[in-house]
Amino acid sequence: MSTPTPKSKTLATWLAVLGGTLGAHRFYLHGLKDPIAWLHPLPTLVGLAGVIRMRNLGQDDTVSWLLIPILGAMISVAMFSAILIGLTNDERWAERHGAGHGPQATGWGPVLGVVVALFLGAGVLMGSIAFGGQKYFEWQKEKAAVATAALD
Repeated sequence: MSTPTPKSKTLATWLAVLGGTLGAHRFYLHGLKDPIAWLHPLPTLVGLAGVIRMRNLGQDDTVSWLLIPILGAMISVAMFSAILIGLTNDERWAERHGAGHGPQATGWGPVLGVVVALFLGAGVLMGSIAFGGQKYFEWQKEKAAVATAALD
């Protein structure tokens, strides 16, 4: 049996920022047997399928505007994970992922990752809510117009 190695908080933060939608940070921290990590890729790919559908079929495709907010949610979850990882204090990090080693000073790496994650996560979350809400209300308006035309 191999000795567990300490995990870098800086690397985990940046993995969450850059590959968190696919669960890269979870695979790094918990290994390939982490069931939560395996839940990340599918919704991300479903959301990407919505983006591809919209590029091919246009903005009026109902399926694409239902799928795209899923991608936004996954990006927001990944950025939230990066923020949580980056803001974990060094002592607690050493307890959880230090493999018996004492706390190590992490410097500015996780802090910069948190800043990037905060900007990306907030922007994507607001954009996803605005996009999904706009498309939903346009759909409701169109449905009401069809119902009114059917009554005439």
